[in-house]
Amino acid sequence: MTTETIEGTHLETEQEHGMSTRGYIVVALILAAITALEVSTYYVDFGPLFLPSLIVMMVVKFVMVVSFFMHLRFDNKIFSWLFYSGLLLAVGVYVAALSTFHFFLR
Repeated sequence: MTTETIEGTHLETEQEHGMSTRGYIVVALILAAITALEVSTYYVDFGPLFLPSLIVMMVVKFVMVVSFFMHLRFDNKIFSWLFYSGLLLAVGVYVAALSTFHFFLR
């Protein structure tokens, strides 16, 4: 809570928009762990799960960053819908392009 004084008037405004510092640290640690898993896919053979695991980790990181660091979790739902529909479109185009390479390069 912050206190402001405007021309002799005492105003108190609530600023509960977001998380605590501890919450941000926990989210950052989770993102770091997912990034470490993504990097490990280069060194460990995941076989056919390589690409799906990378796509899932990418989507999870995107949702976490957009939800917590960009505060979409606390904003109007239309903003979240716009970001997530863009994510679905991007993942769909990416999967379509990769599957095109898979099916036509044989």
